[in-house]
Amino acid sequence: MTREEMLARLIAQADSEGSDLVTLRAIVEESSEVGAARALARLGLGDEGAQDDIDELRELLSAWRQAKASAWKAAVEWLVRGVLALLLVGIAVRLGMPGLLK
Repeated sequence: MTREEMLARLIAQADSEGSDLVTLRAIVEESSEVGAARALARLGLGDEGAQDDIDELRELLSAWRQAKASAWKAAVEWLVRGVLALLLVGIAVRLGMPGLLK
């Protein structure tokens, strides 16, 4: 029996026998399962390979974050090295040692 059939039977039961708490909870649970399955299908994640796709996307996102952090770190390191080199050149010029710059 599919979830849609189960939901239809529960609704019919609630209509004919009245709706007690157990029936209402079952209706809510089944309808949420059907809705979740529809939402995943609309996103293209309703097949068997969807979990693998999600895992690959998570790995890709993690790699992107690591690469971005490494790029920022490298950029800051180069900036600091450049500033320090300019500082040393300034000190050498100030002390009158232009021969050191050649």
